[in-house]
Amino acid sequence: MRTLARSHPHRARRITAVAVSAAAAFALTAPTASSAPAPAAPAQPESASAPARAHESFLFQYTFNGHLKIGGGNFTVGGPVTLYVKYNNGTVAFRQTVTAKTHSITPGGAIYVETNIASPCAPGNNGYARAYDRTTGIWSPRLPVPICQRID
Repeated sequence: MRTLARSHPHRARRITAVAVSAAAAFALTAPTASSAPAPAAPAQPESASAPARAHESFLFQYTFNGHLKIGGGNFTVGGPVTLYVKYNNGTVAFRQTVTAKTHSITPGGAIYVETNIASPCAPGNNGYARAYDRTTGIWSPRLPVPICQRID
């Protein structure tokens, strides 16, 4: 049995495709002589008291030592962050203020808080976690969480 040789080497086609893609991208971004200049974006005022925040803060949950643990990121580095875990009716089940710190895998100021709420629970979220960045006055989005209740 004989193997047929390819008419064009596979590598050459890939390099050609990359070169064509790069040329097309340059052509789309290069200004033309007939196009009008784009209006400048308004400058954002910078304040020494309110650091710039690139992204919205976020929270996530996991279980550690048999407790519900809440982590989050994109808070103000070095600033106080208050974490609330509440039942869906608004009753506070847990509250703690921590300092947001840099972390190797979490963007912005990161928080990691071990609550006193037992975990894991039966399925279903009867509460939520939310964090308040006290430096910027901005709340994180709600994170639905299960709050375990004792049944005696």
